[in-house]
Amino acid sequence: MASIQSTAREAGGTKAFTYRPSRAQRQQLPEEVASYVRELIVSGSVKQGEFLRMERIADAVGVSNTPVREGLLLLSNEGFVKQVPRRGFVVETFSPQDIKDLFWAQASIGGELAARAAERITPERLERLDAMLERYDQAAVQGDTEALIDLGHLFHREINLAAESPRLALIQGSVVKQLPNRFYAAIDGQILDSREEHPLMVEALRAGNAVRAREVTVNHIAGAADRLIDMLRQRGLWSDLVEAPAALEQ
Repeated sequence: MASIQSTAREAGGTKAFTYRPSRAQRQQLPEEVASYVRELIVSGSVKQGEFLRMERIADAVGVSNTPVREGLLLLSNEGFVKQVPRRGFVVETFSPQDIKDLFWAQASIGGELAARAAERITPERLERLDAMLERYDQAAVQGDTEALIDLGHLFHREINLAAESPRLALIQGSVVKQLPNRFYAAIDGQILDSREEHPLMVEALRAGNAVRAREVTVNHIAGAADRLIDMLRQRGLWSDLVEAPAALEQ
């Protein structure tokens, strides 16, 4: 499936939305459904309180209703949707604080993985990271967004594997997947920052400097949170949110 044109109207919303799976290996069907709906929610294409139509999602992704239901149950476990008996699945709240929490968790775990990787990384992994840096620069010059998305994911995955802490890396993966990869490349300034900060991470890993590896990684990941929030706010994700009035003094 190279590209699927769909609209949020089909899943319960009104805004235009295009689903384009990355070049990475095709996911298992329920996870693919979860990725599609997760991106609808995070992009603001469907809003809090909207019910999702399973048949429309099945048509958009090209699967049967069974993996759609399984995918929505995955999202229910992540807090993106809620199952309502006899009515289906409804979109839950996704707030700026949720994004801050996700980036905090990702930065904290990623920093620990980078620190461990600095103590355990092999010359072969360092060579692969060097090659990824070159390919990332080339993709940035060419404006190849899909390549930037894939390479950014592979770069951090290589470091996580180098940490030789599979359980912690799995936890990190469960956090990372809650924000679609393509949003990282879309964040204003993120590509430039990655071109500057990825080499600093490799430099710290090559030097075996765990403290520096942690510091650069935490700053690299956490720094994107506010910029992503600004980008999504500009897209109207929280346009219908109304600030609660301050409590009146008694």
